[in-house]
Order: sequence, then C-alpha cells, then structure tokens
Amino acid sequence: MIRILVADDHAVVRQGMIQILADVKDMLVKDEAQNGAETLDKVLKYEYDVVLLDISMPGRSGLEVLEDIKAQRPKLAVLIL
Repeated sequence: MIRILVADDHAVVRQGMIQILADVKDMLVKDEAQNGAETLDKVLKYEYDVVLLDISMPGRSGLEVLEDIKAQRPKLAVLIL
C-alpha cells in the first residue's frame, strides 16, 4: 500500500485529489495538510511513501517546503503540483 500525504491550501483541491485517489488500488491517502508548516510537521511525525505538494501555499512556497522535506527525509518521493 502506497501511503500518501496530500498538501494543498485549497480544501476543494485536497478533497478532489483524495476522492480520485480513493478509487486507486494500492494507494491510501493517509493524511492531508493545508499549509507548509503542517506539511513539515506531519512528514516528520509520520511515515509516507509520497507527498503531493502544492507549489503555491501561504507562508512558505512548496519549493521551500520541499527543501526542508529533502533535508529531513531525502528518500521521500514528492510530487509538486
């Protein structure tokens, strides 16, 4: 099972991605986050196989969050949207 974190500041987008992935075999949306700080917090606390990361979030951009994720979890796959 592929464990996924969906990170986007728009609830409609997050829920849309979660709905689409719900029907995909062997994929589990384990969690969601609405900003960069919450994303980093969850990445450090929990285990994921993939992070779907919005490039444009309030506070810190997806690219800034990506830098921190890769510094802490270099093998974690991140797909920037």
